Amino acid sequence: MKLPRKARLRLPAWTATLTWKAAVFITVMCCALASLLGVLVHVSVTRQTVGEARHKALDRLTDVTRMYEAGEQLPPGAALDPPELPASLHALAVSGKRGTLVDDDHGRPTMWAAGPADGKALAAEIDYTQSARTINGLDKAILGSSILAIGATLLVGVFAVTRITRRLHQTATVARRIEAGDLDARVNDPRTSDPTRPQDEVATVAGALDTMAGTLQGKLLSEQRFTADVAHELRTPLTGLHAAAELLPEGRPAELVRDRVQAMRSLTEDLLEISRLDAGSERVDLDLQELAPVVERLVRASVASGTAEADTTVTVVRDACVETDKRRLERVLGNLLANAHKHGKAPVELTVHGPVVTVRDHGTGYPDYLLDHGPQRFRTDAGSKGHGLGLTIAVGQAAVIGAELSFRNAPDGGAVARLELPEYVSFEVPGTDDVAHGA
Repeated sequence: MKLPRKARLRLPAWTATLTWKAAVFITVMCCALASLLGVLVHVSVTRQTVGEARHKALDRLTDVTRMYEAGEQLPPGAALDPPELPASLHALAVSGKRGTLVDDDHGRPTMWAAGPADGKALAAEIDYTQSARTINGLDKAILGSSILAIGATLLVGVFAVTRITRRLHQTATVARRIEAGDLDARVNDPRTSDPTRPQDEVATVAGALDTMAGTLQGKLLSEQRFTADVAHELRTPLTGLHAAAELLPEGRPAELVRDRVQAMRSLTEDLLEISRLDAGSERVDLDLQELAPVVERLVRASVASGTAEADTTVTVVRDACVETDKRRLERVLGNLLANAHKHGKAPVELTVHGPVVTVRDHGTGYPDYLLDHGPQRFRTDAGSKGHGLGLTIAVGQAAVIGAELSFRNAPDGGAVARLELPEYVSFEVPGTDDVAHGA
């Protein structure tokens, strides 16, 4: 009966490792080779031993036949139609042919030789015990040596494979570090640094990974420097342009110029902030903060400044004390709130549940690329306004303060951003100070 897909047995994860597969392959091949060699040696030695015993038995039968024809008394172990003679050999001798057969005579291995004599079977026997012991001893020696050979080969093979898999694991670990953003990570395989040493496939992969990481790091650093330099160079002319815009006479053109200048200044500041985040030069100023009051003050300030609408609500399920950088926390929540109002629909709801803050709107939700790969700078949905920098900065600042920021869409519609902060837990025992003073 075929089991359902969910009910099928699944092998443990370690069975998929290269070390386990190599060990199984080596064991199977060693067993097959040992079995083949053991069979060949057993057949060869057995054939030689049985052949020697048969020659001795036939020679003895020849001597016994000569004595029988001369009318002499037959020696011990020779007789006409002995009852112990195997029936098949007896029939062969009566038919006029000579033959030999190994049989067990009262628990003792015996080699029988029989031939025709006046219509009867003249038989002679020789002791086959030593030959049987030789074959049994050979079989045990083959089995023992095969087990030892398999064990030794398996240990050596697993050791050799483990060295390779260890290098592969190191290469994979470095690749994961690079994926996580550590562009300084390198494998530094000694075989790649010394051109005189022959390189195997693992060294080739490690060298290719190091080269790729170095090239990627150089390109990213170049882009970071370019972004920072452009933002710095734009600040001076934008400052002068802002001052000149303030001197324009009041009217619609002046308002448009001031609005565009302010947008360019905000974009420049965002670019500078992203360049600092990319360079890892941000430093945090950690302090203990009650989360709910921070969120409520932020919403009031955003409503007053016009970046949030008046119907923005804050729900506190449970307040929590968090250890964070207040300025950066407000920056993250402010960007999430502004993004919800800019790209979503009212009402926008903020919920504080312990160290977790969720920001939800009731719009069309986040696009698929954002849910799959996270926010991307200078990429937004077609037709939407913005540069994709607000959520990018929010993710970067959340990482700086040690918070986890994730994005999803609500089942009933709307985008949901979830910010989880490290909660501060006090280990002080109530009444400890009083006991200490009393003592």
